[in-house]
Amino acid sequence: MVRVVTAGHINWDVTLRVDALPEPDGEARISSQRRSGGGSAANVAAALAGMDVSTGLVGSIGSDEHGLLVRNELTSVGVDCTHVIEVAGVETTTKYLIVDERGEVMVLGNEGANEIISPEDIDSEYVRSAEHLHLTSQRPDTAAELARIATEADLSVSFDPGRRLGERDFSRALAYSDIVFLNDREAATILDSDLEHPSSELHGRVVVIKHGRKGARVDTTDGVYTHPGFVVESVDSTGAGDAFAAGFIATLLDSHDYERALEFANACGALTSMASGARTAPTRERVEAFLDAQF
Repeated sequence: MVRVVTAGHINWDVTLRVDALPEPDGEARISSQRRSGGGSAANVAAALAGMDVSTGLVGSIGSDEHGLLVRNELTSVGVDCTHVIEVAGVETTTKYLIVDERGEVMVLGNEGANEIISPEDIDSEYVRSAEHLHLTSQRPDTAAELARIATEADLSVSFDPGRRLGERDFSRALAYSDIVFLNDREAATILDSDLEHPSSELHGRVVVIKHGRKGARVDTTDGVYTHPGFVVESVDSTGAGDAFAAGFIATLLDSHDYERALEFANACGALTSMASGARTAPTRERVEAFLDAQF
């Protein structure tokens, strides 16, 4: 049994650090290269495991070398990968992350195996055995079925639909979600023009809006909480949003305190942005030490 099940994309990442993101027909100098596991669901799972939250992962990888490396990397940090499906003859999804000197990211990628897992592949008993389900970008029908199973089993459900929110119909999964994570751009596609949501499909849900370097806010039925974030030297924003979500979930499950969860999540995102790569989320102890040093 695991406490949290995460579900969605599992990638192999190739991170290229450049002096600047090139313009069309332009060229940039590569200062470093790094290869490691990635994908929002996998990143959140690894981050939660690093915060001592027992976590399992649902998704699909290819039967290639990258798939083996991804599975071994996740298992080594304590993520339960027994429900990660290996698809024969298909490549593990690969993302190329181009990071400039300010830490801004541009992403290129293939579809690979990520979208192959279907509603029929879900082990409902595995989902029901958890306390919380966290969804990230994936096939809308798979996300909806996972959310339905979790909701009917009285699990809490969070959803971070990601940059493809405007392209995909996640309405069924959103209808089952208790907490929805959005960045400013995603919020503009689904919330009212003033970023409130009384007339949107998120009415009555907890909505967390990430403002990047400027912190975040959480809207609940009892009020709105904001946090300005932390001033740090950011070198790579890859995975910072996933670390934020992991920190928010881990704290909320234990404390049921949205304000505390928001502060902890912002610290997770800030610390992650200080190192290169998608799997640099801090431990709980490191976050607590960082927060103690702020006062």
